[in-house]
Amino acid sequence: MSNIVSVEVIATKILEIRGKKVMLDADLARLYGVATKNLNKAVRRNKERFPEDFMFQLTKKETKSLRFQFGTSKRGGRRYLPYAFTQEGVAMLSSVLNSKRAIQVNILIMRAFVKLKELLLTHKDLTIKIEALERKYSNHDVKIKAIFKAIHQLMAIPEKPKRRIGFHGD
Repeated sequence: MSNIVSVEVIATKILEIRGKKVMLDADLARLYGVATKNLNKAVRRNKERFPEDFMFQLTKKETKSLRFQFGTSKRGGRRYLPYAFTQEGVAMLSSVLNSKRAIQVNILIMRAFVKLKELLLTHKDLTIKIEALERKYSNHDVKIKAIFKAIHQLMAIPEKPKRRIGFHGD
């Protein structure tokens, strides 16, 4: 699998668009070692394999947002809006792009999606545990302050009552 990128590098190409984890056609084409135009041609020839939950075309607004987010140039020669492929769409690409490299890259991409899901679950578990600890100990500050106040009151040296000097015979 020489010249194949790592799962970690692939994971950086997974984006969240419309609430779905996706990869863009240009990134996939680079990984598969084909031109973006050729990847999209293969997809168009097999359109029935790519329902909307497998692949969708980005809107102008989404494309502009990605350009802004990643600082890419507007001048790049693309005459159409990019396509985004979900994990299922990427899996379907392996049947459309039938090369040894496509199969190897596809395996790595599937592993990257799985790794990302595992990281998100771990992150979610940690978030839940931290929130539980915060709830459990949220009123401890108030209780600790009350304890210190009580200790200071107990430790305070009582002031001796001042003697009243009075005049006898008043």
